[in-house]
Amino acid sequence: MTPEQILKQYFGYDAFREGQADIISQILSGRDVLGIMPTGAGKSICYQVPAMLLNGLTIVISPLISLMHDQVRALLENGIPAAYLNSALDEDTYRQTLAAVFNGRIRILYAAPERLETESFLHIAQEVPIAMVTVDEAHCVSQWGQDFRPSYMKIMEFLQRLPNRPILSAFTATATKDVADDIVRILGLQEPYVITTGFDRKNLYFAVEEPRDKFQALVRIIREHEGEAGIVYCLTRKTVEDVTEHLQENGIQASRYHAGLSDEERARNQEDFLYDRIQVIVATNAFGMGIDKSNVGFVVHYNMPKNIENYYQEAGRAGRDGSNADCILLYAPGDVRLNQFMIERSNDNDQLDETMRIRLREKDQERLKQMTFYCTRHECLRHYILRYFGEKTQNYCGNCSACKTNYEKKDISVEALKIASCIYRLQQRNLQFGAKGITDILRGSKAEKYAKFNLSDTLSTFGIMQDVTERQCRQMIDFLVTEDWIGQGGEFKTLTLNRKSVQLLKERPVITMNVVKEEKPVTLRRDKSLSPDVDAGLYARLKEERSQISKKEGVPAYIIFTDSSLQDMARKVPTTEMAFLSISGVGRVKLEKYGTRFLRVIQTYLKEQGSGGH
Repeated sequence: MTPEQILKQYFGYDAFREGQADIISQILSGRDVLGIMPTGAGKSICYQVPAMLLNGLTIVISPLISLMHDQVRALLENGIPAAYLNSALDEDTYRQTLAAVFNGRIRILYAAPERLETESFLHIAQEVPIAMVTVDEAHCVSQWGQDFRPSYMKIMEFLQRLPNRPILSAFTATATKDVADDIVRILGLQEPYVITTGFDRKNLYFAVEEPRDKFQALVRIIREHEGEAGIVYCLTRKTVEDVTEHLQENGIQASRYHAGLSDEERARNQEDFLYDRIQVIVATNAFGMGIDKSNVGFVVHYNMPKNIENYYQEAGRAGRDGSNADCILLYAPGDVRLNQFMIERSNDNDQLDETMRIRLREKDQERLKQMTFYCTRHECLRHYILRYFGEKTQNYCGNCSACKTNYEKKDISVEALKIASCIYRLQQRNLQFGAKGITDILRGSKAEKYAKFNLSDTLSTFGIMQDVTERQCRQMIDFLVTEDWIGQGGEFKTLTLNRKSVQLLKERPVITMNVVKEEKPVTLRRDKSLSPDVDAGLYARLKEERSQISKKEGVPAYIIFTDSSLQDMARKVPTTEMAFLSISGVGRVKLEKYGTRFLRVIQTYLKEQGSGGH
């Protein structure tokens, strides 16, 4: 069979997406590969298709148990023999899986990196012909990656203990050039074919909002997305607990997901989300979900993540089936301080020496700075993300909150001078404050913590911005930090003067910033309606049929058919098996399994409408 035949028969697609065919061709020629493709771009197809054509087992190394389970379930549903080995399996299931691998009944085996050093796994790997080893989330191997995992260092030892070197393929959604070079070097990829397919996900709408009340903003967003599945990411377990409880109190079907829960509850809550028994899952950013659920209509970051890499990967879990979806970040200045606190207490891995620990912390702080700029600069959000990953784009996409918002230029030269002067005069007294403190002093706060310094009587800049709201003052300070007119550093993110600050104080340049003309929520901007060529009545019937099958067979609805597949059926209205095979996502296995039932729904619907079929 050809790769194209595998793609159609097992996955139901007529053509490969950008980069997939080239990667598969290189793998089948025996060449190592590094694929850098955004979340939702179809990385898994790049190793699953050749795995069906190579002579031997393909081992996929993945750090996420939930993703392994999801991928294997989808493969089995498509008729591809696959399995996984991780700590979630009981002893009997683990032994049975090893036996199936040994007897050649498995084509694709997913394994956590920790499994590689167990004697039972190593024994099987040395006895069974291994055609390819695929490293998913390959950025985890690099100490400069945003999610370095020491367990990934076991991969190289494992490969060295195999009797024959297999083809190596590595994939990641987010890698800067330094990280990509690290992946090639550390994994020992030999003259690899390296491809970056482009990071743009055109179906995603990006928005940053700085609401006065985050929770009310979140409730509004969820209600705007009624009937759609959504993920809400939070920085801490406590926030996950609080947000979940408040959503439930507001009548929203939501559940929680973080590392502090029992394995049983995590599994149950994840299943409820996958099977659409709840609308929203609230999860920690650090733990990550790794869910391959294709019909996520929106992802909300309740807190700002600590870097662009994490943000783009997590936001990318929306719209994986190609449908339009919203990625909304609810920003608050306190998120910066919380991330800074977490960075200062991270990198405590005992495998790192103190010098490396310091360098990693500095790298994390620089990433946090870039993430903060994303939230506070009034420029095209998509352009900012793509530029961060090295892509050149226009500074206007027309599909993000920055591009959709009505801004006006405001001269803040006088205010900037007042802010810098305040910092300067405080430094003369050996006093330093963060953005909140400087804002309070400029606005004449009577709080005890400032009164003890006797600032109201002796500091000329005390209260000189009383006519400016706290919110406006903070926005100006954020802008000045972003544009490097003032510095910010240290554990408490105190404001300081730098070289440009001296220029500001001495030369008094004109400084302008974009301000919003009218304050209003700017989150939901995509068209949620179906395409005009999709029969909405038939689409609803098809979704109901899928739901019934899902409940009966215990399989998530999106694994049976994605929403985009059902929309294609409601667009093309097939009435024969041959026509049904032309639907995106319908392969031979899906036709044999579900074709009769869905064709019956279509034919019944057409009779009721009094029309013929295609």
